[in-house]
Amino acid sequence: MSFEDAPESHLASSGIEQQPSAPRGSWVRIVIYLIIAGAAVLFAWLIYENHQKVAASSASQAAALQSRPVPVQVAATEQKPMPIFLTALGTVTPYMSVTVKARVSGELEPVKFTEGQQVRQGQTILVIDPRPYQAALDQAKGTLAHDEALLKNAQAEFARYKALYDAGVTSKEVMQADEAAQGQYLGAIEADKAAVETAQLQLSWCYIQSPINGKIGLRQVDPGNIITANTTNLVIINQFQPIAVYFTLPEDELPQVLRKLAAEKRLAVDAYDQNDTQKLATGYLLTADNQIDTTTGTDKLKAVFDNKDAALFPNQFVNIHLVMEERPNALVVPSAALQTGLQGSYVWVVDHADAQGNGTARIQPVKVALAEGQVTILDDGLQPGQTVVVDGADRLRDKQPVTASVAKQRGGQKAAQGATGQAGGGPPASPSAASNSGAPADNGKHDKRNTQ
Repeated sequence: MSFEDAPESHLASSGIEQQPSAPRGSWVRIVIYLIIAGAAVLFAWLIYENHQKVAASSASQAAALQSRPVPVQVAATEQKPMPIFLTALGTVTPYMSVTVKARVSGELEPVKFTEGQQVRQGQTILVIDPRPYQAALDQAKGTLAHDEALLKNAQAEFARYKALYDAGVTSKEVMQADEAAQGQYLGAIEADKAAVETAQLQLSWCYIQSPINGKIGLRQVDPGNIITANTTNLVIINQFQPIAVYFTLPEDELPQVLRKLAAEKRLAVDAYDQNDTQKLATGYLLTADNQIDTTTGTDKLKAVFDNKDAALFPNQFVNIHLVMEERPNALVVPSAALQTGLQGSYVWVVDHADAQGNGTARIQPVKVALAEGQVTILDDGLQPGQTVVVDGADRLRDKQPVTASVAKQRGGQKAAQGATGQAGGGPPASPSAASNSGAPADNGKHDKRNTQ
């Protein structure tokens, strides 16, 4: 049946049945959305509540940790004389070094030294078979005696012929011939004497003597070998006492060193080990080279050390501290105590420490003057005797309770190092970039240059 032919009652009933279906679907969707939104709100509330509990627990733990004393290692601030110096890398070199060679050829006899022993100048250390040279000397002496006898006979003949010539018995030519023969024998005798001296000199060269006082090295030729003159190296002798150290300085630091050397004639030089912690010897600056190396822009300087205790050894690497001046009342702290922040350089100071080391840590800004390795010189910020933290500062907060213990010195840094320098100060410090401006250093490390 078509739509036009359908009765009105049928159309009306159809319309009444279709209208309620639309509102029922909308209410179902709304209810579903409400349920989802409520679940989301509940889930967000649970997350927020869990975060609040975690934050409260973290705050409680942080408060507990903050109230717990932190173990730290400390050291005391000192006031004492300190040297100001320039630093350089040096190489220990024998003051004198001699490579012993034979001046005559021959068989090497048993040596007269023990390898590594100290020898004196003029001491016989090696012997080359002297018999051939003794025979040559004897032969030269025999020739000299022969010619001296001939000269004596020629002189006697000349005296006789001269008397005859004066008496008019013989001719002048005969007398002059005898006089000439006498001159020939005189020349031969002079040549014989030179041959004797040469033979004696060669014989003396068979007994090889030490030209210097020093320490003898390992022998390079065994007894029984045939030695060739001026060719074979026999042994090396190095002079240890005194001993020299060569080091270089930049050309911009050279003028102040030369002025100081010209004024005072002698500058103190300290030699430290490879770690630059233990002082090995104290000497003086001898001189500087007469020209600057254009390839490096540096000049070579030579320092001399007595080396009585043999602390320095040839070809040893050392750190050189060339002392330029002494600061009599320097305020010194370990370089490990120095920290750097936005506010500049500072240290952690432990206040009110009791007998057990319990105290409170606080930040104390400081003004750095000079720094070098183990120690730093301060211009301001601390008083002598104050305790500063050298280990454990990364766990500290302001007003943090701490348990302090005295820091141990690093290996190789002896207590005697506190007497370094000419005035008995502690480990020396070199000039830094902050010496005039007071600018903070980077973890206590500064440029090394003189403050004059």
